[in-house]
Order: sequence, then C-alpha cells, then structure tokens
Amino acid sequence: MSYFSLFEVLMRLFSPRKTMLLLVIRDKTKTPVEYLAQALKEDIHKIWDSVPKPEVFKKAALSEFFNVEVTALPSYEENEELFKEQVGKLRHKFIHSIDPGGLAADRRGVIPASGFCISAMHIWKVIRENKDLNLPAHKIMVATVRCEEIADEKLRCFMLDEGWLELEAAVTSGPVRSFGMKLSDIIDFYLLDYDMETMYFDEGVRTVKRQQLQSEIV
Repeated sequence: MSYFSLFEVLMRLFSPRKTMLLLVIRDKTKTPVEYLAQALKEDIHKIWDSVPKPEVFKKAALSEFFNVEVTALPSYEENEELFKEQVGKLRHKFIHSIDPGGLAADRRGVIPASGFCISAMHIWKVIRENKDLNLPAHKIMVATVRCEEIADEKLRCFMLDEGWLELEAAVTSGPVRSFGMKLSDIIDFYLLDYDMETMYFDEGVRTVKRQQLQSEIV
C-alpha cells in the first residue's frame, strides 16, 4: 500500500491518534542522513497535502497524525559488525516502544491488554469490509505484477540462450536432428526456473502467467 493510500484509509476508517512512521534507509552512503531525512519528510508532506481528507480533517497537519522519523543502517556486506550493532539499537527501540520517546508515539486511546481480542476483531471486521484494504485482492495484484515480471525475464533469457540461438541459426540451413527434443529441454529449463521463482505467489495467477510464457516462447 502506498503512503497516499495509507494516509487516506487511516483517516477515513480509524479514530485519529498519532502514529510513528519510521523510515529505515538501508546501506547508507557518505550522504549525511540529515539531508536524506529532510528530503523524505518533504516528500511525505507533499503526499499528505495532496491526500483527499474528510471535511473534519481538511486543514489537519501531518504532525497531528504522524511522528515521522528517519534512520539509516550501514551496509551488511561492507561492515557486518556495525550493521548488527545498529540493528540491535533499532530492535531496542521497538522492544521499549511504550517508553517516553519510544516508537509507540501517542498513547491516547490505546486499548488495554484485556480488551485486545475485541479490538482486534473489530479492526479485522473493518479491514474485511473495506475494499481499499481487501487483502485477497492485494495478494492477487502483487502476484500478477511479480509473475508478469518474472515471466518477461524468462522470455528474455530464452531469446538470448546460446542453445536456442544455435538451433535458430541451424534451421536456416535445413532440418536439425532431434530439434524438438533439444528445444523442449531449453523451454523446460526456463519454465522450471519460472516455477521456482513464483512458487509462493497465488497458484491461479502463476499458472495463467506460466501458460502465457509457454505460449510466447512457442
């Protein structure tokens, strides 16, 4: 879900209370984190200003709903020890999130533990009844985009495959011995590759995209 959708749905569906929006930058460079944080916060404020708001929140500032924080982590590949140290500090902020200055931000309206079950059931009911938060539809959308991307990549790889290019060149001179078997082996290799990369996406979507990939290759 984009920031735009997140802001809009939160205002429309749930009682307003300040939430921490923590942005984590991976593999920070020599660029000062302060500059990156400023740029990100400016972008988020622009998004907030463009979000359609209910009349009661028409002039509400972003700060009324969110505390925006930006942090950065070093590269794991370049400095594993420092990366683990910084992740540990970030983990500590989550563990102690309800402390003053913690990530839990505004504690007004927080449900006590004894009421958590009822609160969770209500939140889930709201999510299921709202099309903007339709999780199955979101799952299908993600599967469609990713399976299409993976299928396109396998098609490109097939078209550049040395074995295929040799077969393609050979048929211009006449019939090629065991052409069908050789071609099937190459096609099966890329279809299996596709299957491995899409195995955790929605079965219906990945099956349709597999058939399309096979058809395009043939």
